[in-house]
Amino acid sequence: MSSHTVIETFAGAGGLALGLEEAGLHTTLLIENDSDCVATLRLNRPDWNVISEDIQSVDLAGYKADVVSGGFPCQAFSHAGKKLGFEDTRGTMFFEYARCVKEVKPKICLAENVEGLVRHDKGRTLRTILRVLESFGYILQYEVLNAINYSVPQKRKRLFIVGTRDGIHFGFPPTCMYALTLRDALQGVPQSEGAKYSKKKKDVLSLVPPGGSWVDLPPEVQKEYMGKSYYSGGGRRGMARRLSWDEPCLTLTTSPFQKFTERCHPSETRPFTVREYARIQTFPDSWKFVGSLGSRYRQIGNAVPVRLARAVGESIVKSLEGKYVSFF
Repeated sequence: MSSHTVIETFAGAGGLALGLEEAGLHTTLLIENDSDCVATLRLNRPDWNVISEDIQSVDLAGYKADVVSGGFPCQAFSHAGKKLGFEDTRGTMFFEYARCVKEVKPKICLAENVEGLVRHDKGRTLRTILRVLESFGYILQYEVLNAINYSVPQKRKRLFIVGTRDGIHFGFPPTCMYALTLRDALQGVPQSEGAKYSKKKKDVLSLVPPGGSWVDLPPEVQKEYMGKSYYSGGGRRGMARRLSWDEPCLTLTTSPFQKFTERCHPSETRPFTVREYARIQTFPDSWKFVGSLGSRYRQIGNAVPVRLARAVGESIVKSLEGKYVSFF
């Protein structure tokens, strides 16, 4: 068992924690408020210490760990006339993540979020986050990583923020030489439950070739299926989208059949099943998900791809073991 320990906030269904575990880190505490996610974590890792509470009610004073991690929900911050400090983030979930970092005082803090956080409020939100963590004594780096570059068969960009104590050096993981495709991902995937299309939607999507979308439909079908969207500008390419076996998957959403982010199976006219979703997010087949069908899709769709988390985790282990050298 690794001597490097992690406390994770907003643990979800365990994608980040599992990846960090595979990298050699030992999770000592996870905090998660969603009952289905908690049940998933406890089913797969009965030895994990999972606190099933609202993080706002969890007192972390006295806990110690080498790493504090978490993908806090992104909420808008108010900046007008504020100093952009720790207290100015109160009322946001970032405040709770930051409070955990402040109380635990880890050697490294790791935060994960949507790519759009870089641009949110013209960059002010991210600057606030960095300023708060810097005020605790951390040296911050951030980078948007695309999961496709880390042995994940999916185009999925996520923002990672890493803070290190003085004397600890960190470098983001190197990218892979090649990308995995859906064919690589779904070979031998176990059968499982999955959502189904309505007859009307199935009739439409059956006309779309692999790798195609609404532009491949007959004009009269386009107009009927797309409604007002047919006359709008950009942002429509995801409609009636069928994926290709020979390309990576597009970013999975929390539902397999959202109209504007369609993810139709390459050769069958249906959404991906639960286990196919999990494969694309690089969860092992042994990792089970608890809850309704919709809840399981949501848990998987919200997760950090396991192999992406592992790659970041391996860099964190190198940092903790002094394998990075600073040239500055």
